[in-house]
Amino acid sequence: MEPVSVATQLPTIITVVTTAAIDAVNPCAIGVMILMVSSVLVSGNSMKRLVALGLTYTFAVFFAYLLAGFGLLFFLNSIPLYVTEYLSLAIATLIIIAGILEIKDFFWYGKGPSLAIPVYFSKKLSGAASNSSTFGGVFLLGLFVSAIELPCTGAPYLAIITLISQNFDIYGFLLLVLYNLIFVSPLLIILALVVSGVKLNSIKSWKNENKGYMRLAIGMFLIALGWLLIFIASGIINFG
Repeated sequence: MEPVSVATQLPTIITVVTTAAIDAVNPCAIGVMILMVSSVLVSGNSMKRLVALGLTYTFAVFFAYLLAGFGLLFFLNSIPLYVTEYLSLAIATLIIIAGILEIKDFFWYGKGPSLAIPVYFSKKLSGAASNSSTFGGVFLLGLFVSAIELPCTGAPYLAIITLISQNFDIYGFLLLVLYNLIFVSPLLIILALVVSGVKLNSIKSWKNENKGYMRLAIGMFLIALGWLLIFIASGIINFG
């Protein structure tokens, strides 16, 4: 196999990094992290234990998303080649629809169909986050969060997996790992801010004030990603 140059991979790398950075401002995973940190602080646990629990939660989310990514890649690569083009077009259409729904939520949140996590599951997550104080419980919480939010807010991830599946190799594997490292980076940033002395209420306020703009940014980018996949599947664009 001929070596792949960085220049050849650059468009894909830029797309993966940009998508991961936008997907990383995911209100659900961030919100649960804030709830869990708040619960640990109220319980009077040491800062060392807080860091350990926070890292456990972050790793659980990373592990769950990476595992889901490999599962989807295996599924896409097991499909006959002649079906792949049509499946890519179908996925691209779903991603564009998801983008439209995210933009809709910026202007008319709570009206009509939405990608937001249902209230029932939101309450379950809040309760689980407030009652998680053991390492096993926090790890399961991370898996639970990932399982619930992936179907609701996983459109950017699905777009990238579809893109990587076009030519999955060692570079694709590394890109998938890179995507998930970037995706969980806000959780590590929140943990670092709390340890450095930043008040949790300040982080909560920032998240609530910018939640709508997060949805708008994700929605606009999803539409762009959907069209990109359509162009790739149609042969108009070739990422090499």
